[in-house]
Amino acid sequence: MTNLKELIAEYLRDAKLMQVATSQNNKPWIATVWYVNDEDWNLYFISRKNRRHSLEINNNPYVAGAIVLPHTKGSGEKVRGLQFEGKAEEAKGKALKKARNLYLIKYSSAEDIPLKKLEDPKFIATFYVIHPKAFILFDEVNFPDNPRQELKL
Repeated sequence: MTNLKELIAEYLRDAKLMQVATSQNNKPWIATVWYVNDEDWNLYFISRKNRRHSLEINNNPYVAGAIVLPHTKGSGEKVRGLQFEGKAEEAKGKALKKARNLYLIKYSSAEDIPLKKLEDPKFIATFYVIHPKAFILFDEVNFPDNPRQELKL
């Protein structure tokens, strides 16, 4: 039997981009961001504080998102994708330090922004943390008879 948690952890490790959906005043928005994750299933991304998705997270922390590894053949290829829903916030304290460290490990070419700069409320960017409450793995490769698999956290 295929282990759902292991597949999701592998998927999170291998992928690099996610789309995060926010909403304000019944107007949805989606943004593509580079992300990292930790062992507790939290997702972290860095963004400028003045971006629409960042502003909307400050007003409405409920988000959803999708993570898809590249499909090279196109239509007809077996589909694998990961969706999530959860709550987002600016990363502070230990979470900010963890996000920065994980990001520099996964993306060795990323700009090494000093932690003191990231902690400064006047700095233009920060890390955000998403605390997922559920992941949905749609996986026709490992679960051909029932590809929609849910992991509630």
